[in-house]
Amino acid sequence: GKNCSLLQEMDVIQKQDENCYCYVQNRTIHLQYLWSTLQIKVSSREKFRFEPISEKNNCRNSETVFEFAACAVQILWKPETCTETFLSIKQYGEDVCFKIQPFKIEPYIVRVKREMLDGKLLFLFVAGIFLFHFANSLSRSAKFFYLSGTILGVLALLVFVLLTLKRFIPRHSTFWILMSGSCMVSLYLIYCFKENMQWLWSEHKNYLLGYFLAVGITSFAICYQHGPLTNELSINLLTWMLQLTAFVLIYFGVTIPQVAYAIIAVSLCSKGLCYPLGAACHIARKMKHHFKSKKIVFKYLTEEEYREQGESETIRALEELRSFCRSPDFPSWIAVSKLQAPHRFAAFVLGSPHVSPAEAKAHDEQYGIGSSFLEEQLFETRAQSEQDEPANSVHEEDEENANEMHTQVPFPYATELL
Repeated sequence: GKNCSLLQEMDVIQKQDENCYCYVQNRTIHLQYLWSTLQIKVSSREKFRFEPISEKNNCRNSETVFEFAACAVQILWKPETCTETFLSIKQYGEDVCFKIQPFKIEPYIVRVKREMLDGKLLFLFVAGIFLFHFANSLSRSAKFFYLSGTILGVLALLVFVLLTLKRFIPRHSTFWILMSGSCMVSLYLIYCFKENMQWLWSEHKNYLLGYFLAVGITSFAICYQHGPLTNELSINLLTWMLQLTAFVLIYFGVTIPQVAYAIIAVSLCSKGLCYPLGAACHIARKMKHHFKSKKIVFKYLTEEEYREQGESETIRALEELRSFCRSPDFPSWIAVSKLQAPHRFAAFVLGSPHVSPAEAKAHDEQYGIGSSFLEEQLFETRAQSEQDEPANSVHEEDEENANEMHTQVPFPYATELL
Protein backbone atom coordinates (compact mmCIF):
# COMPACT_ATOMS: atom_id res chain seq x y z
CA GLY A 1 0.00 0.00 0.00
CA LYS A 2 2.96 2.38 0.20
CA ASN A 3 3.09 2.87 -3.57
CA CYS A 4 -0.71 3.21 -3.96
CA SER A 5 -2.61 6.47 -4.15
CA LEU A 6 -5.01 7.11 -1.28
CA LEU A 7 -8.56 7.92 -2.33
CA GLN A 8 -10.73 10.39 -0.51
CA GLU A 9 -14.28 11.54 -0.84
CA MET A 10 -15.07 13.73 -3.91
CA ASP A 11 -11.76 12.85 -5.61
CA VAL A 12 -11.51 12.99 -9.42
CA ILE A 13 -8.21 11.48 -10.61
CA GLN A 14 -7.13 11.25 -14.25
CA LYS A 15 -4.13 9.11 -15.21
CA GLN A 16 -2.96 7.02 -18.13
CA ASP A 17 -0.34 4.71 -16.64
CA GLU A 18 -0.70 1.65 -14.42
CA ASN A 19 -1.36 2.48 -10.82
CA CYS A 20 -3.00 1.14 -7.67
CA TYR A 21 -5.44 2.94 -5.40
CA CYS A 22 -6.53 2.39 -1.82
CA TYR A 23 -9.36 3.69 0.31
CA VAL A 24 -8.67 3.65 4.05
CA GLN A 25 -11.78 3.38 6.21
CA ASN A 26 -12.68 5.89 8.89
CA ARG A 27 -12.85 4.02 12.19
CA THR A 28 -15.05 6.59 13.95
CA ILE A 29 -18.63 5.32 14.12
CA HIS A 30 -21.45 7.69 13.15
CA LEU A 31 -25.04 6.49 12.97
CA GLN A 32 -25.85 8.76 10.02
CA TYR A 33 -23.64 6.49 7.91
CA LEU A 34 -25.69 3.39 8.78
CA TRP A 35 -26.79 2.91 5.16
CA SER A 36 -24.07 4.97 3.52
CA THR A 37 -21.63 3.68 0.89
CA LEU A 38 -18.75 5.08 -1.09
CA GLN A 39 -19.09 4.75 -4.86
CA ILE A 40 -15.92 4.48 -6.98
CA LYS A 41 -16.27 4.71 -10.76
CA VAL A 42 -13.44 3.99 -13.19
CA SER A 43 -14.05 4.88 -16.84
CA SER A 44 -11.95 5.09 -19.97
CA ARG A 45 -12.30 5.08 -23.76
CA GLU A 46 -10.17 1.97 -24.09
CA LYS A 47 -10.29 -1.29 -22.19
CA PHE A 48 -8.35 -1.68 -18.96
CA ARG A 49 -7.84 -4.41 -16.38
CA PHE A 50 -9.40 -3.91 -12.95
CA GLU A 51 -7.73 -6.12 -10.35
CA PRO A 52 -8.65 -6.01 -6.64
CA ILE A 53 -5.73 -6.37 -4.21
CA SER A 54 -6.46 -8.39 -1.08
CA GLU A 55 -4.46 -8.00 2.09
CA LYS A 56 -5.15 -11.61 3.04
CA ASN A 57 -3.11 -13.77 0.69
CA ASN A 58 -3.74 -16.94 2.66
CA CYS A 59 -7.35 -18.08 3.04
CA ARG A 60 -6.43 -20.21 6.05
CA ASN A 61 -6.19 -17.01 8.13
CA SER A 62 -9.88 -16.28 7.57
CA GLU A 63 -11.79 -15.97 10.83
CA THR A 64 -15.30 -16.75 9.60
CA VAL A 65 -16.94 -18.86 6.92
CA PHE A 66 -17.99 -15.76 5.01
CA GLU A 67 -14.41 -14.48 4.88
CA PHE A 68 -13.18 -17.86 3.67
CA ALA A 69 -15.86 -17.98 0.95
CA ALA A 70 -15.02 -14.43 -0.16
CA CYS A 71 -11.31 -15.25 -0.25
CA ALA A 72 -11.91 -18.40 -2.28
CA VAL A 73 -14.10 -16.56 -4.75
CA GLN A 74 -11.55 -13.78 -5.07
CA ILE A 75 -8.82 -16.30 -5.89
CA LEU A 76 -10.92 -18.01 -8.54
CA TRP A 77 -12.22 -14.76 -10.00
CA LYS A 78 -10.17 -13.38 -12.86
CA PRO A 79 -9.43 -9.66 -13.20
CA GLU A 80 -12.14 -7.80 -15.07
CA THR A 81 -11.45 -6.29 -18.48
CA CYS A 82 -13.79 -3.48 -19.41
CA THR A 83 -14.08 0.22 -20.27
CA GLU A 84 -16.11 1.15 -17.19
CA THR A 85 -16.54 -0.38 -13.76
CA PHE A 86 -18.15 0.51 -10.44
CA LEU A 87 -17.08 -0.36 -6.92
CA SER A 88 -19.29 0.07 -3.87
CA ILE A 89 -17.53 0.26 -0.49
CA LYS A 90 -19.26 0.11 2.87
CA GLN A 91 -18.50 2.87 5.33
CA TYR A 92 -17.13 0.64 8.10
CA GLY A 93 -15.85 -2.28 6.08
CA GLU A 94 -12.30 -3.27 5.33
CA ASP A 95 -9.75 -1.13 3.54
CA VAL A 96 -10.05 -1.60 -0.20
CA CYS A 97 -7.21 -1.57 -2.71
CA PHE A 98 -7.31 -2.18 -6.46
CA LYS A 99 -5.03 -1.83 -9.46
CA ILE A 100 -5.77 -0.34 -12.89
CA GLN A 101 -3.79 -1.68 -15.86
CA PRO A 102 -4.59 0.12 -19.14
CA PHE A 103 -3.80 -1.79 -22.35
CA LYS A 104 -3.11 1.36 -24.35
CA ILE A 105 -1.82 4.77 -23.51
CA GLU A 106 -5.23 6.25 -22.93
CA PRO A 107 -6.28 8.30 -19.89
CA TYR A 108 -8.76 6.86 -17.42
CA ILE A 109 -10.72 8.71 -14.73
CA VAL A 110 -11.31 7.57 -11.15
CA ARG A 111 -14.27 9.30 -9.44
CA VAL A 112 -15.13 8.95 -5.76
CA LYS A 113 -18.44 10.10 -4.29
CA ARG A 114 -20.55 9.27 -1.24
CA GLU A 115 -24.10 7.99 -1.34
CA MET A 116 -25.69 8.78 2.01
CA LEU A 117 -28.64 6.40 1.53
CA ASP A 118 -27.85 3.29 -0.47
CA GLY A 119 -31.09 1.75 -1.70
CA LYS A 120 -29.60 -1.75 -1.88
CA LEU A 121 -28.54 -1.74 1.77
CA LEU A 122 -31.89 -0.37 2.90
CA PHE A 123 -33.73 -2.99 0.84
CA LEU A 124 -31.65 -5.81 2.35
CA PHE A 125 -32.27 -4.52 5.88
CA VAL A 126 -36.04 -4.14 5.45
CA ALA A 127 -36.26 -7.52 3.71
CA GLY A 128 -34.36 -9.15 6.59
CA ILE A 129 -36.66 -7.64 9.24
CA PHE A 130 -39.76 -8.65 7.27
CA LEU A 131 -38.47 -12.16 6.60
CA PHE A 132 -37.59 -12.79 10.25
CA HIS A 133 -40.94 -11.70 11.70
CA PHE A 134 -43.04 -13.47 9.05
CA ALA A 135 -40.92 -16.60 8.64
CA ASN A 136 -43.43 -18.85 10.37
CA SER A 137 -46.40 -17.74 8.25
CA LEU A 138 -44.35 -17.75 5.03
CA SER A 139 -43.12 -21.29 5.62
CA ARG A 140 -46.75 -22.45 5.76
CA SER A 141 -47.82 -20.56 2.63
CA ALA A 142 -48.18 -22.55 -0.60
CA LYS A 143 -47.55 -19.49 -2.79
CA PHE A 144 -44.30 -18.71 -1.01
CA PHE A 145 -43.24 -22.35 -1.35
CA TYR A 146 -43.70 -22.28 -5.13
CA LEU A 147 -42.06 -18.86 -5.45
CA SER A 148 -39.03 -19.72 -3.33
CA GLY A 149 -38.62 -23.05 -5.13
CA THR A 150 -38.63 -21.32 -8.51
CA ILE A 151 -36.10 -18.70 -7.38
CA LEU A 152 -33.87 -21.39 -5.87
CA GLY A 153 -33.96 -23.36 -9.12
CA VAL A 154 -32.97 -20.29 -11.16
CA LEU A 155 -30.19 -18.98 -8.89
CA ALA A 156 -28.86 -22.25 -7.43
CA LEU A 157 -29.66 -24.98 -9.92
CA LEU A 158 -27.25 -27.51 -8.38
CA VAL A 159 -28.79 -27.12 -4.92
CA PHE A 160 -32.29 -27.47 -6.33
CA VAL A 161 -31.39 -30.62 -8.27
CA LEU A 162 -29.70 -32.11 -5.21
CA LEU A 163 -32.79 -31.46 -3.06
CA THR A 164 -34.97 -33.04 -5.74
CA LEU A 165 -32.81 -36.19 -5.85
CA LYS A 166 -32.41 -36.45 -2.08
CA ARG A 167 -34.56 -39.58 -1.86
CA PHE A 168 -32.19 -41.41 -4.21
CA ILE A 169 -29.12 -40.71 -2.01
CA PRO A 170 -28.96 -43.49 0.61
CA ARG A 171 -26.52 -41.99 3.10
CA HIS A 172 -27.02 -38.65 4.84
CA SER A 173 -23.30 -37.96 5.05
CA THR A 174 -22.97 -38.21 1.27
CA PHE A 175 -25.90 -35.88 0.82
CA TRP A 176 -24.48 -33.19 3.11
CA ILE A 177 -21.05 -33.39 1.45
CA LEU A 178 -22.65 -32.91 -1.96
CA MET A 179 -24.84 -30.12 -0.57
CA SER A 180 -21.79 -28.25 0.79
CA GLY A 181 -20.04 -28.47 -2.55
CA SER A 182 -23.16 -27.41 -4.42
CA CYS A 183 -23.62 -24.40 -2.15
CA MET A 184 -20.02 -23.25 -2.69
CA VAL A 185 -20.30 -23.63 -6.46
CA SER A 186 -23.67 -21.83 -6.46
CA LEU A 187 -22.24 -18.94 -4.44
CA TYR A 188 -19.34 -18.64 -6.86
CA LEU A 189 -21.67 -18.65 -9.87
CA ILE A 190 -23.94 -16.05 -8.27
CA TYR A 191 -20.92 -13.84 -7.55
CA CYS A 192 -19.68 -14.15 -11.12
CA PHE A 193 -23.15 -13.42 -12.47
CA LYS A 194 -23.44 -10.33 -10.28
CA GLU A 195 -20.08 -9.01 -11.40
CA ASN A 196 -20.75 -9.65 -15.10
CA MET A 197 -24.51 -9.06 -15.14
CA GLN A 198 -24.30 -5.93 -17.29
CA TRP A 199 -22.09 -7.64 -19.89
CA LEU A 200 -24.23 -10.80 -19.97
CA TRP A 201 -27.43 -8.82 -20.38
CA SER A 202 -26.05 -6.73 -23.24
CA GLU A 203 -24.27 -9.53 -25.11
CA HIS A 204 -26.29 -12.66 -24.33
CA LYS A 205 -29.76 -11.41 -23.49
CA ASN A 206 -31.59 -14.14 -25.44
CA TYR A 207 -29.66 -16.99 -23.82
CA LEU A 208 -30.18 -15.43 -20.39
CA LEU A 209 -33.93 -15.07 -20.89
CA GLY A 210 -34.12 -18.62 -22.24
CA TYR A 211 -32.34 -19.96 -19.17
CA PHE A 212 -34.57 -18.07 -16.76
CA LEU A 213 -37.73 -19.18 -18.58
CA ALA A 214 -36.80 -22.85 -18.98
CA VAL A 215 -35.35 -23.36 -15.50
CA GLY A 216 -38.12 -21.32 -13.87
CA ILE A 217 -40.93 -23.31 -15.50
CA THR A 218 -39.21 -26.62 -14.71
CA SER A 219 -38.62 -25.65 -11.08
CA PHE A 220 -42.22 -24.54 -10.65
CA ALA A 221 -43.49 -27.79 -12.19
CA ILE A 222 -41.36 -29.89 -9.82
CA CYS A 223 -42.49 -27.86 -6.79
CA TYR A 224 -46.13 -28.12 -7.90
CA GLN A 225 -45.80 -31.89 -8.34
CA HIS A 226 -44.22 -32.24 -4.90
CA GLY A 227 -46.81 -29.98 -3.26
CA PRO A 228 -46.44 -27.65 -0.25
CA LEU A 229 -44.82 -28.82 2.94
CA THR A 230 -47.14 -30.71 5.29
CA ASN A 231 -44.71 -32.27 7.73
CA GLU A 232 -44.29 -30.15 10.84
CA LEU A 233 -40.56 -30.93 11.05
CA SER A 234 -40.00 -29.75 7.46
CA ILE A 235 -41.98 -26.57 8.15
CA ASN A 236 -39.87 -25.85 11.25
CA LEU A 237 -36.65 -26.43 9.30
CA LEU A 238 -37.82 -24.03 6.58
CA THR A 239 -38.75 -21.47 9.25
CA TRP A 240 -35.31 -21.67 10.84
CA MET A 241 -33.62 -21.42 7.46
CA LEU A 242 -35.67 -18.31 6.63
CA GLN A 243 -34.78 -16.73 9.95
CA LEU A 244 -31.09 -17.50 9.41
CA THR A 245 -31.35 -15.94 5.94
CA ALA A 246 -33.00 -12.92 7.55
CA PHE A 247 -30.03 -12.51 9.91
CA VAL A 248 -27.65 -12.62 6.95
CA LEU A 249 -29.70 -9.95 5.15
CA ILE A 250 -29.74 -7.74 8.26
CA TYR A 251 -25.98 -8.14 8.69
CA PHE A 252 -25.24 -7.15 5.09
CA GLY A 253 -27.96 -4.46 5.12
CA VAL A 254 -26.14 -2.10 7.49
CA THR A 255 -22.61 -0.74 7.46
CA ILE A 256 -22.00 -0.92 11.23
CA PRO A 257 -21.61 -4.53 12.45
CA GLN A 258 -22.34 -3.59 16.07
CA VAL A 259 -25.74 -2.23 15.06
CA ALA A 260 -26.46 -5.42 13.12
CA TYR A 261 -25.60 -7.56 16.15
CA ALA A 262 -27.84 -5.42 18.38
CA ILE A 263 -30.79 -5.67 15.95
CA ILE A 264 -30.37 -9.44 15.68
CA ALA A 265 -30.28 -9.75 19.49
CA VAL A 266 -33.40 -7.58 19.85
CA SER A 267 -35.18 -9.66 17.21
CA LEU A 268 -34.36 -12.88 19.05
CA CYS A 269 -35.51 -11.37 22.35
CA SER A 270 -38.76 -10.19 20.76
CA LYS A 271 -39.48 -13.75 19.66
CA GLY A 272 -38.76 -14.99 23.16
CA LEU A 273 -40.90 -12.28 24.77
CA CYS A 274 -44.01 -13.05 22.72
CA TYR A 275 -45.35 -15.44 25.37
CA PRO A 276 -44.85 -13.10 28.38
CA LEU A 277 -46.35 -10.23 26.39
CA GLY A 278 -49.34 -12.37 25.46
CA ALA A 279 -49.87 -13.30 29.10
CA ALA A 280 -49.59 -9.64 30.16
CA CYS A 281 -52.17 -8.62 27.56
CA HIS A 282 -54.53 -11.34 28.78
CA ILE A 283 -54.19 -10.18 32.39
CA ALA A 284 -54.72 -6.56 31.32
CA ARG A 285 -57.95 -7.49 29.54
CA LYS A 286 -59.16 -9.32 32.63
CA MET A 287 -58.35 -6.39 34.91
CA LYS A 288 -60.01 -3.94 32.55
CA HIS A 289 -63.45 -5.35 33.37
CA HIS A 290 -62.98 -4.62 37.10
CA PHE A 291 -61.90 -1.00 36.61
CA LYS A 292 -64.22 -0.26 33.72
CA SER A 293 -66.61 2.62 34.40
CA LYS A 294 -70.30 1.87 34.64
CA LYS A 295 -72.44 2.36 31.58
CA ILE A 296 -74.38 5.61 31.56
CA VAL A 297 -78.14 5.04 31.87
CA PHE A 298 -80.40 7.71 30.41
CA LYS A 299 -83.61 8.45 32.33
CA TYR A 300 -86.52 9.89 30.37
CA LEU A 301 -88.61 12.60 32.08
CA THR A 302 -92.33 12.42 32.49
CA GLU A 303 -94.55 15.36 31.54
CA GLU A 304 -94.88 16.46 35.16
CA GLU A 305 -91.09 16.27 35.69
CA TYR A 306 -90.58 18.21 32.48
CA ARG A 307 -92.87 20.98 33.75
CA GLU A 308 -91.15 21.11 37.13
CA GLN A 309 -87.69 21.21 35.57
CA GLY A 310 -88.79 23.95 33.18
CA GLU A 311 -90.10 26.08 36.00
CA SER A 312 -87.01 25.59 38.18
CA GLU A 313 -84.62 26.34 35.30
CA THR A 314 -86.63 29.44 34.41
CA ILE A 315 -86.43 30.73 38.00
CA ARG A 316 -82.68 30.02 38.11
CA ALA A 317 -82.08 31.82 34.80
CA LEU A 318 -84.06 34.86 35.98
CA GLU A 319 -82.01 35.02 39.17
CA GLU A 320 -78.79 34.91 37.13
CA LEU A 321 -80.12 37.71 34.95
CA ARG A 322 -80.94 39.83 38.05
CA SER A 323 -77.43 39.18 39.44
CA PHE A 324 -75.82 40.24 36.18
CA CYS A 325 -77.92 43.40 35.99
CA ARG A 326 -76.87 44.32 39.53
CA SER A 327 -73.14 43.83 38.81
CA PRO A 328 -70.91 46.87 38.11
CA ASP A 329 -70.01 45.52 34.64
CA PHE A 330 -73.60 45.84 33.40
CA PRO A 331 -74.12 48.91 31.15
CA SER A 332 -77.21 50.14 32.96
CA TRP A 333 -77.57 53.53 31.25
CA ILE A 334 -77.33 52.02 27.78
CA ALA A 335 -79.95 49.39 28.67
CA VAL A 336 -82.30 51.96 30.23
CA SER A 337 -82.07 54.20 27.19
CA LYS A 338 -83.29 51.38 24.93
CA LEU A 339 -86.20 50.17 27.13
CA GLN A 340 -89.83 51.26 26.73
CA ALA A 341 -90.64 50.69 30.42
CA PRO A 342 -87.53 51.39 32.54
CA HIS A 343 -89.55 51.39 35.80
CA ARG A 344 -90.76 47.83 35.17
CA PHE A 345 -87.20 46.68 34.38
CA ALA A 346 -85.96 48.27 37.58
CA ALA A 347 -88.71 46.50 39.53
CA PHE A 348 -87.70 43.18 37.93
CA VAL A 349 -84.08 43.71 38.95
CA LEU A 350 -85.17 44.47 42.52
CA GLY A 351 -87.14 41.20 42.73
CA SER A 352 -90.58 41.70 41.19
CA PRO A 353 -92.01 38.97 38.89
CA HIS A 354 -91.20 39.22 35.21
CA VAL A 355 -94.92 38.72 34.29
CA SER A 356 -97.64 40.88 35.85
CA PRO A 357 -100.85 39.31 37.28
CA ALA A 358 -102.92 40.96 34.54
CA GLU A 359 -100.74 39.44 31.81
CA ALA A 360 -100.95 35.99 33.40
CA LYS A 361 -104.77 36.23 33.64
CA ALA A 362 -105.08 37.38 30.01
CA HIS A 363 -102.87 34.51 28.85
CA ASP A 364 -104.99 31.93 30.71
CA GLU A 365 -108.21 33.37 29.24
CA GLN A 366 -106.84 33.22 25.71
CA TYR A 367 -104.84 29.97 25.72
CA GLY A 368 -106.13 28.06 28.74
CA ILE A 369 -108.72 25.25 28.88
CA GLY A 370 -112.07 26.48 27.50
CA SER A 371 -110.52 29.48 25.80
CA SER A 372 -111.73 30.93 22.50
CA PHE A 373 -108.41 30.12 20.79
CA LEU A 374 -108.74 26.40 21.52
CA GLU A 375 -112.39 26.30 20.33
CA GLU A 376 -111.49 28.03 17.04
CA GLN A 377 -108.71 25.52 16.40
CA LEU A 378 -111.04 22.56 17.02
CA PHE A 379 -113.90 23.87 14.85
CA GLU A 380 -111.60 24.85 11.97
CA THR A 381 -110.05 21.36 11.91
CA ARG A 382 -113.48 19.63 11.90
CA ALA A 383 -114.86 21.89 9.14
CA GLN A 384 -111.84 21.30 6.91
CA SER A 385 -112.10 17.51 7.32
CA GLU A 386 -115.81 17.57 6.41
CA GLN A 387 -115.17 19.51 3.18
CA ASP A 388 -112.54 17.04 2.00
CA GLU A 389 -114.67 13.95 2.77
CA PRO A 390 -116.33 12.23 -0.29
CA ALA A 391 -120.08 11.68 0.10
CA ASN A 392 -120.21 8.14 -1.29
CA SER A 393 -117.10 6.58 0.32
CA VAL A 394 -117.60 4.82 3.61
CA HIS A 395 -114.00 3.68 3.68
CA GLU A 396 -112.65 7.19 3.31
CA GLU A 397 -115.05 8.32 6.05
CA ASP A 398 -113.48 5.89 8.48
CA GLU A 399 -110.00 7.06 7.50
CA GLU A 400 -111.00 10.69 7.98
CA ASN A 401 -112.39 9.93 11.45
CA ALA A 402 -109.17 8.21 12.37
CA ASN A 403 -107.14 11.17 11.10
CA GLU A 404 -109.39 13.49 13.11
CA MET A 405 -108.70 11.52 16.27
CA HIS A 406 -104.94 11.72 15.68
CA THR A 407 -104.90 15.39 14.74
CA GLN A 408 -102.59 17.34 17.04
CA VAL A 409 -104.01 20.62 18.28
CA PRO A 410 -101.41 23.24 19.19
CA PHE A 411 -101.71 23.91 22.86
CA PRO A 412 -99.03 26.32 23.99
CA TYR A 413 -98.61 26.32 27.71
CA ALA A 414 -96.61 29.53 27.92
CA THR A 415 -95.69 28.84 31.50
CA GLU A 416 -92.13 30.05 30.99
CA LEU A 417 -91.32 33.44 29.54
CA LEU A 418 -87.72 34.70 29.39
